[in-house]
Amino acid sequence: MNASVVICAHTMDRWTELQEAVRSVRDQSHPPHELLVVVDHNPALLQRARSEGLDARIVDNDETRGLGGARNAGLKRATGGIVAYLDDDAVAPRDWLRLLLDPYRDADVVAVGGAIEPLWDGGRPDWFPPEFDWTIGCTYRGLPTGPQAVRNLFGCNMSFRREVLDAAGRFRLGYGCDETEICIRIAKLWPDKRLLYCPDARVLHRVPADRKDVRRFLSRCYFEGGSKAVVARLQGSQRGLSSEREYTRRVLPAGVREGLADFVTGRDRSGLRRAAAIVAGLLATTVGYIAGSVTVTKAARRRGWTGDLLGVRAAAKTH
Repeated sequence: MNASVVICAHTMDRWTELQEAVRSVRDQSHPPHELLVVVDHNPALLQRARSEGLDARIVDNDETRGLGGARNAGLKRATGGIVAYLDDDAVAPRDWLRLLLDPYRDADVVAVGGAIEPLWDGGRPDWFPPEFDWTIGCTYRGLPTGPQAVRNLFGCNMSFRREVLDAAGRFRLGYGCDETEICIRIAKLWPDKRLLYCPDARVLHRVPADRKDVRRFLSRCYFEGGSKAVVARLQGSQRGLSSEREYTRRVLPAGVREGLADFVTGRDRSGLRRAAAIVAGLLATTVGYIAGSVTVTKAARRRGWTGDLLGVRAAAKTH
């Protein structure tokens, strides 16, 4: 099965990580049909990638600045029947692509994604709750532990049938929940098809030290809340918030109870800090959602949306 792997890059600061990501794809047990590195509006990085012989096809993002535009630029140039996306600060174990492609033997599967495990620079902070690993772009507690159909995949490690992406209209948001929005759109267009989460098709995602900061954690929660408000406006709150409702109702209370129990019993004195971080993270996300809902056009523009929100929403109601 032919698969084009697309790695999007935007900063020189991740040059070493980008090289490692490329090597990890080249070392796959199931070699990719092609590997593309899309440079997002950074001429210096584009020149370096081309001049230093990065082992990939180097292309410029000639679409809108941002991750969504870069993914579309890669899709436009990809020739494989499957298009897989990997972040520039992630590395893929040797069997990643094989495990990602196996489910496509089922014609009803139109997209497949895998787990994303954090590689913390200097170790994981004891206060950081695994329920909020989505703030660092990683798989979080509450997701399925085995293969299962899901509402959406996760951008650092996901793949699609190429014709499905083309027919769905490609990525529309540049930042924040762009993969969620397109996955919901695909599910609406083909309700009898499946988007499959396969944890074994895992990648390792680097988490730099500056992401351990509490302010950064809360800021990321707030921004994600605003992104959810945009997706809810674009695709409706029933679909746009279905997974989040279950996560808030079931996963977060369990995390708070576990943290408090760890603290009270003495098993882990950092449990109280994790419980507090869950509560604070939920509050920051909720505030971000409310703010994004009140100023949804501004929030959408900040995330790279250039269309008519009201027109898209009206069209969605007719389908």
